Amino acid sequence: MAATDFKDYYSILGVSKTASPDDIKKAFRKLARQYHPDVNPGNKQAEARFKEVSEAYEVLSDVDKRKKYDQFGQYWKQAGEGFPGGAGVDMGGFDFSQYGSFDDFINELLGRFGGPSPGAGGRRSYSSYRTTTGAPGGFSDFGFQDAGTPRTQDSEAVISLNFAEAFRGVQKSLRLGQEVIDVRIPPGAKTGSKLRVRGKGPFNPLTKQRGDLYLKVELQPHSFFQFEGDNLVCEVPITPDEAALGASIDVPTPDGSVNVKLPAGVRSGQSLRLRGKGWPQPKDGRGDQFVKVAIVPPKNLSSQEREYYEKIRAMRTYDPRSHLQRVKL
Repeated sequence: MAATDFKDYYSILGVSKTASPDDIKKAFRKLARQYHPDVNPGNKQAEARFKEVSEAYEVLSDVDKRKKYDQFGQYWKQAGEGFPGGAGVDMGGFDFSQYGSFDDFINELLGRFGGPSPGAGGRRSYSSYRTTTGAPGGFSDFGFQDAGTPRTQDSEAVISLNFAEAFRGVQKSLRLGQEVIDVRIPPGAKTGSKLRVRGKGPFNPLTKQRGDLYLKVELQPHSFFQFEGDNLVCEVPITPDEAALGASIDVPTPDGSVNVKLPAGVRSGQSLRLRGKGWPQPKDGRGDQFVKVAIVPPKNLSSQEREYYEKIRAMRTYDPRSHLQRVKL
């Protein structure tokens, strides 16, 4: 079937691709009554339209046929068969000798990920890999992932980075089958960030062109830093006396420790903002880092520490639970 012979059965019936079987049946009955030859005697256009509507309904009302049609488009009839090019099948003069089956051709043509790489005897073999992260400049294998759009010629892969690589930017050498490409990841990548690599996607044997490869970043967990939205956050433990009296403490940031002054009376869970010490932003320099305070009492007190804590308890005038006496249902 030539590309120009493709029929959009959904458009013919006037339904969406998510239409239910009942919606498809209702649309067909309406159009069949409108264009039936008995209603339009001698009308060749109506007769052709009726055949077209009937053909569309025959495919879309059948679960298996509709599934193949949705997946393979104009090549749905050939899907699963030994090989195209038999009697009555016009494939536009394309040479399919390099493919072992029609599914092999479809997988490459429609941008199937994890798919064909040259194998023995001219046939295509399939392999996929899980993304791994090496040292900066080292090789990283990754596997293609289906983006759910069968006709696209672009592909997507996941690349895993640690926080240091993502913060500073890194150059990676990626192996695509037998091909090795160098990719520069700019500073400030986060989980979900995408990098477009032009001309490194699946090969289209009809257009003789390659699509694009999209690298989707996945950050490895860090023991101290985390993200909340676009903000870089961390949690820093402090002692009860530091919380009560205030203190000056050192806090790690992505590019080194900074000294932070704790105000007297800081509460556990309270966050302090470190302006310009967060994650690189694409256009706005650096974001902010938020330091969440966690008051941590000592577990093992010396005899002298216990003595002083008991004196503080005996002299304490502040009751943080005084307001609870007014709580009622």
